[in-house]
Amino acid sequence: MVVGTLTIELFVGEASTLKDKRRVLKSIIDRVKAKFNVSIAEVDGHDIWQRSTLGVACVSNETAHAQSMLSNVAKFIENQGTAEIISISTEIL
Repeated sequence: MVVGTLTIELFVGEASTLKDKRRVLKSIIDRVKAKFNVSIAEVDGHDIWQRSTLGVACVSNETAHAQSMLSNVAKFIENQGTAEIISISTEIL
């Protein structure tokens, strides 16, 4: 069993309040959950209105599949255009 984790730090430039940020993040999280079979949640930056960190996790039977899935999730989030990716960190366990 292979567990892959992805940590994505985001800058939500269009957010002027926490409510705006949560609306953008909810949209991203719901779209990722619908398209990919992964777990995703906001894991840091809860009280900062323009920054957030999302954690994504997947389980697979092959390392290459887990890396591919997490890479596709990162590309999908980047292509949404609602938040700018500041940093990405991937770990395969």
